[in-house]
Amino acid sequence: MSHQLDPRDGPRDECGVFGVYAPENDVARLAYFALYALQHRGQESAGIASVQGGHVMTQRDLGLVSQVFNEQSLRALQGEMAIGHVRYSTTGSSAWENAQPVHRSDRRELALAHNGNLINAVELHGRLRDAGVAFRSTSDSEIIAALLSTHPAGRVEDAIADVMPRLQGAYSTVVMTRDAVVAFRDPAGLRPLCLGRLGERYCVASESCALDIIGAELLREVEPGELVSIGERGIETRQVVAGARRAFCIFEHIYFARPDSRLEDNRIHVSRRKMGEILWREAPVEADVVIPVPDSGNPGAAGYSKASGIPQDDGLIKNRYVARTFIQPGQELRRHGLRMKFNPMPEVVAGKRLVVVDDSIVRGNTTRQIVQMLRDAGAAEVHMRICAPPIRHPCHYGIDMSTREEMVAHGRSVEEIAAELGCDSLAYLSLKGVYEAIRSTRETHCDACFTGEYPLEDTAGKANGKYALEGELPLVRA
Repeated sequence: MSHQLDPRDGPRDECGVFGVYAPENDVARLAYFALYALQHRGQESAGIASVQGGHVMTQRDLGLVSQVFNEQSLRALQGEMAIGHVRYSTTGSSAWENAQPVHRSDRRELALAHNGNLINAVELHGRLRDAGVAFRSTSDSEIIAALLSTHPAGRVEDAIADVMPRLQGAYSTVVMTRDAVVAFRDPAGLRPLCLGRLGERYCVASESCALDIIGAELLREVEPGELVSIGERGIETRQVVAGARRAFCIFEHIYFARPDSRLEDNRIHVSRRKMGEILWREAPVEADVVIPVPDSGNPGAAGYSKASGIPQDDGLIKNRYVARTFIQPGQELRRHGLRMKFNPMPEVVAGKRLVVVDDSIVRGNTTRQIVQMLRDAGAAEVHMRICAPPIRHPCHYGIDMSTREEMVAHGRSVEEIAAELGCDSLAYLSLKGVYEAIRSTRETHCDACFTGEYPLEDTAGKANGKYALEGELPLVRA
């Protein structure tokens, strides 16, 4: 999207999903606030679907949750249950057709919200089209919806159990029919999904922060390969696929999840602060002040400062109200160095040796700009410290990480990256340090963006780019 001023140079947030069965509650309002808490996972589109009187109603649009919904639209989404979705497109462009929840009514009517990416999407799409199934979008999520909507099984739970083994890739998915909300997670557990209780009822969400906002209690994470059905009869669980290698995305801990969420029995903020402490142990430097790149670098900077004894201060102020803008700044503003996102504080940084802490670097454009701004504000030295290893490989499981060639670490040593960014020194946290911080190991995680070792078979051969369906297949409209 070169026509936009891109506010973040980092990885693109993927998606957030939510589902609730609670006839006594205003389910659309619960979904709205849950999505509000998950907004960090996708800012491109938002949608809610509800069931009332056996009919599925869906509302979705491009924009933030607060832009897509108002009192009037929420009142129109009455019902016993609801699902919701916030999206950043990982497969399929950001067209309205690709907003979710997906709504289909072939053999059965359903709405579906999906976080992840199928690596065999093109193949599945081709088979469905050969069978005469029409599509309205170019997202792999509609492929899952079509497989379930056209399935002959009497119960949607049985349809899901049959379809799950045919899906390859990442899918934390919530489906709603007239009878139940059903959540299911891929056998590797690549993307997060948790189960909560709201009074006597149940709900599911991408992260526990969505449960907190609506007053629900976190029960546990949905297991990889598990199906969880919530409805009038309470809760039903089924382990559909067992024994697969677990491969939870390590980047959820480093960057994606909200600091107040719990993942794999870790409070994210605590893990990120620990990453900063370990980074000081691995890469100390003589300096006067530690400053975070807000907000992503805040916990890491706190940890680095605590471990080193170097005081922390706010050397960069973030404009928290920057959404994507389609307005071109023009040459004059570009020449003056447009400061949409960050503004340095000369009183904090002038004459000082700085340690600048951030969570990750992908393309390096924002980091380069920050280093230059701090120098212009009078910094004596700028030492970058990154709470993750160098990102050198694309993600094929639901995160838009840019192409390999766009990544600043691609084909460069750490010294060469430092020269490219214009900083005095640069150090990354080791992969071993990341796993120490989250109290776990590589055996149960995916770290392919750092190592290039993809946990799912045939990823390199089958992985689709973000626009694979648009590029390889004509869009067939229903």
